[in-house]
Amino acid sequence: MDQTRDETGWLGGWVRADPVRAVGVVMVLVSLVWRAQLASRGHLAVDDWVLISRASEADLTPDFLLTLYNNHFMPAALLSTWLVTRAVGVAYWPYVLLLAAAQTVLAVSFFRLLRTLVRPGWAMLIPLAVFLFSPLTLEATSWWAVGVNMLPMQIAMVLAVGAQVRYVRTGRRRHLLSLAAAVLFGLLFFEKALLVVPLVFLATACLLVGGPPVRAVLTTVRRYWPSWAMLTALSLGFLALYLSRAESSLRRPDSLTEVLSFLGQLLGSTVVPGLLGGPWRWLPAGDGAPVTAPPELARWLAWAVFLTLVVVTVRLRRTAGRAWVLLAAYLTLVTAMLGATRLGSIYSDVAGAVPRYVSDVVVVAALCLGVALLGLATPTPSTADGPTTPGDAARDPELTEADPAAARAAMAPPAGTAGLDQPATHRHGGVIHAEAADDEVTQPGRPFATPPARSTSTTPGPVGPVGSTAATSGGTEPAIQRYPAAGDGDSLRAQLARHRETVSTVLTIVVLAGGLGAAWTTARFGDEWAVKSGKVYLETARVELAAAPPDTVFFDRPVPPEVVPALSAPYNRQSKFFQAMGDAPVFVTEAEAPSLFDASGRIVPVSVDGPAVVPGPEDGCGYKITGGRTVRMPLTAPRDDWFWVVRIGYLSSADTTATFRLGSATREFPVRQGLHQYFFEFTGGGDAVELTVNGYGVTLCTNEVAVGTPTPQQ
Repeated sequence: MDQTRDETGWLGGWVRADPVRAVGVVMVLVSLVWRAQLASRGHLAVDDWVLISRASEADLTPDFLLTLYNNHFMPAALLSTWLVTRAVGVAYWPYVLLLAAAQTVLAVSFFRLLRTLVRPGWAMLIPLAVFLFSPLTLEATSWWAVGVNMLPMQIAMVLAVGAQVRYVRTGRRRHLLSLAAAVLFGLLFFEKALLVVPLVFLATACLLVGGPPVRAVLTTVRRYWPSWAMLTALSLGFLALYLSRAESSLRRPDSLTEVLSFLGQLLGSTVVPGLLGGPWRWLPAGDGAPVTAPPELARWLAWAVFLTLVVVTVRLRRTAGRAWVLLAAYLTLVTAMLGATRLGSIYSDVAGAVPRYVSDVVVVAALCLGVALLGLATPTPSTADGPTTPGDAARDPELTEADPAAARAAMAPPAGTAGLDQPATHRHGGVIHAEAADDEVTQPGRPFATPPARSTSTTPGPVGPVGSTAATSGGTEPAIQRYPAAGDGDSLRAQLARHRETVSTVLTIVVLAGGLGAAWTTARFGDEWAVKSGKVYLETARVELAAAPPDTVFFDRPVPPEVVPALSAPYNRQSKFFQAMGDAPVFVTEAEAPSLFDASGRIVPVSVDGPAVVPGPEDGCGYKITGGRTVRMPLTAPRDDWFWVVRIGYLSSADTTATFRLGSATREFPVRQGLHQYFFEFTGGGDAVELTVNGYGVTLCTNEVAVGTPTPQQ
């Protein structure tokens, strides 16, 4: 009983110490369980089968790992698939577990970065919810071929930005190693992780360095050049390796209309609705994940809410504008890359409606939303892993923009604080927190708090970060320094304060609508994801194989195109599709009684669909072929020179062999005494076949010779 009380007390104390953190942890757990359950409803799909087939037939060599798949460089993804395939064969559950594990790492890392980068407050849960529950990332947490690329890339994005933030705040070079390791980790899974490099630069210039745009960029380059030197070297080395193995994926759009349609889809139907809980309606895309198809009214409402959010946050806080610029810049990079590689291809009509192409944008959007709503956190011992110097405070963009002179003054320790290398902080809401200049205190339960009255005192005093303890003539009370701010923001804050209940009601409605929309969209995605032709096909084939005679052999043919499309040839063949199974069927090129898997996965005898020989002249025999003699048999229609299957039904007086000829190609096959048939694969063409019995004294009768494609016998 005492132990239970102690555990309950510890948990209650942990929750009371930081209720925002506690709720955030619950949100992370809910998202993990929900998405794992949704993923488990589906199965392997499309590219998954190809990756598994390639893994099952390859040895673990550098050549295999460095081979590009659809022009993608992904050695770590190939290694992961190879290990799972060799361990369990064809199974879906290991991939669900791996995706859930990667999502766990990503969610925890993102929440940690969010708490480091932005001020504490209940509003922090809004960007966290966008990140955890956005429907734009559902493919990455459900579909192995997508998640094995996108989840590591997103982890690399979060870890790289976090490492750069710590480097900027502490100046410690070991964070450069963390930054390089994060980028390299992403590149081993997906070449698109190269975008992490410009993301880190943009995040530094927009959020970690103050001043006008040009000056911010120049300062970013000059002050943090070790980051850019290291990332440039890493990027150039990777590009040299990738380009030495890849073919160019660049394409040219067919028309301006195609470009505008793509942008309308990507921004109007996918990104903005997806960030606000959409698209609310999906368009099925076979065994793959569905594409976005939002209702027109909902699409326009989403844009209205998004633009309102941008305008309000920018007027409330100047840092919000820098955050939205960061999002716009990264989205521009993603859009340009997609347009350059997808437009002008067979995928251009739907390229802008595919959520996986922009799932990485959700990471950036959620971070920017957090900064816009709450503002940037001033470096403190709780947000940096080393001492925070007065110079760090001066580099705060909000302080720098508010009062450059004060920022310069902050580079030196305030009077009376010699020996101290970090500003003092205050506590509220259970989280150590030091405000940055000009932004109001954000308190739990009050996302947009009313700013306190500005001090009218003109007595000079020590300048430091907002929230620091300065020595004054009146004692050591916390001295909150305030700097001039734009009047529009103050006016808007005052209006929000006067109509606090109305604003809270509107915010609650918007948040609830977004949450309910995301829940509806996710549920509908789950319904689409649960429909898997490949799963039905595989399970049917397994049941049929268990009941088939042990000597059953099969002719190879393509699987249904909805399982693996023809573009994936030769990995759309049944022999490739089933080869990773522990009890894989045996495929042959000739047999007396071969079988086929039909379109549903059932085992059926083989029939040949194609022209046959015209009836022979001998009654009761057709064409009589005696040993050593060749008989020519015209076909009812000519055959082009191609890959065919030949079926010969015959009656033989003894065992021997025979030679089949079509055009210039020949094939010898065995003949058994009695009434039999024989199937074999053949490459050739012509308008007549020739048959020769090789054994003297043997007579063979046939009237059944067909050249065509193998099909299930009806």
